[in-house]
Amino acid sequence: MRFTLIGPAFPWRGGIPLLTTDLAHRLTAAGHAVQLRTWTRQGPPRLLPAQRHPLSSPEAGVYPTVQEPLSWRNPVQWWRAGRRSAAASEVIILIFYTTLQAPALWMIARLARRRARVVVICANAVPHESRPGDRLLMSLLMRSAGAILVHTAAERDALMQLTDRPVAVAALPPHLPAGVPLIRPSDRPPTRRLLFFGKVRHYKGVDILLEAVTHVPDVELSIVGEFYEELSELHALVDRLGLTDRVRIRPEYLPAEQIPEMFAEVDALVLPYRTATASQLVALAHWHGLPTVVTRVGNFPETVRDGVDGLICTPGDVTDLARALGVLYQPGRLQSLRAGVRPAESENTWRRYLDTLRALAEPCSNADEGTR
Repeated sequence: MRFTLIGPAFPWRGGIPLLTTDLAHRLTAAGHAVQLRTWTRQGPPRLLPAQRHPLSSPEAGVYPTVQEPLSWRNPVQWWRAGRRSAAASEVIILIFYTTLQAPALWMIARLARRRARVVVICANAVPHESRPGDRLLMSLLMRSAGAILVHTAAERDALMQLTDRPVAVAALPPHLPAGVPLIRPSDRPPTRRLLFFGKVRHYKGVDILLEAVTHVPDVELSIVGEFYEELSELHALVDRLGLTDRVRIRPEYLPAEQIPEMFAEVDALVLPYRTATASQLVALAHWHGLPTVVTRVGNFPETVRDGVDGLICTPGDVTDLARALGVLYQPGRLQSLRAGVRPAESENTWRRYLDTLRALAEPCSNADEGTR
C-alpha cells in the first residue's frame, strides 16, 4: 500500500514528531511505500513556542521528508500538498494536534479524498485550552476524513459529537527519544526530589503540584519544560507559597541527551494534570526506571498500575495529591514502586496500532460500519 503521512517531524521537537517519524519507519518496515511531508511553518510562534526553536540534531532516527514548503498560513501550499499527495498515494494520514492547523489539513483532506483514502490520527480530540471556533474547525476536518484514529475512549466519545465518520481507538504506542537510561538500584535511599517534566500549561496542573508540595516537608521539586504561560506568574506563586528554597525552575526544552541524567536524580515523575488525552511521559519515566504520581485522566489509568509502579490521585485536588506524595515517602514504599517499574510493552502495542490503522485505511473496511 502507498501511504503519505502529513504531520510534524524533524526538525520539530516533542512527542508528536517522534510518533510521526516512528510510524513512517514502521509502515515502511511492514512493506508499504511511505512519503512523509512535514510542516515548514507549524503555527504562530506566539502560540507554538516550539516554532521558534527547531532542533539542530534529531532526537531519534530521521525519516526522509518531501522537500516542499507547507505552512499553516499558505493555502497555495495546502492545495499543492493535497493534490500531490493524492496522486502519489492510496492512503493519506493526517496527524492532527492543534486547531491552528485544522484549516490546512481540512483543505488537504478535501482535495486528497477524491483519489485516496484519508485517515486522521487525532492526538487532541479535546483542545487543552479552547478558543472560539475550535469545535467548528475540528468538525470540518473530521467530516472531511474517511476515518479517524484516537488514543482513548474518551476522545472517541468527544469526536462522535462532531462527526459521523468512523472513529477507532488504539492505545498510544511508545515513541521515545534515543538514549540509554541511567538506571539506579531500586533500593537506593530517596533523594527527596520530585520532577515535573514537559510543556508547562494550565491544564497540566503545576500550580496544584506546588500547593501540594507545601504539605510534604523536606521535598524539593524541579519544573523543567517550555512555558506556554507567564513565567513570572509561576515565580510569584512559588514566592507566595514559601517554596523559593525548595523549587527549581528550568524554563527550556531539555535536549534528549540530558534526560537520562535528570531522571536519575529524582525519586518520581509527577504529572498532576487537570485534564489529558494521551501522553507518553509515563512510558518515558518507566523506561528510565522511574515511578510516577499521576491523576486519573487521559491514558494515565491504563499506563500506571496504582500501588505497583506509581500512584494515582484525583485531578484538581490538592489534598489528594499531597496524600499521594506523602504515601510515596512512607518507609519502603518508594523502593517497592521502583522495583515494580517495567519498561512499556512496545512491540505488541505498535502491532495493534498498525493493525487498527490499516483497517481504517481500507476503503470498505469494517470500521466504516462498526466503530461509530
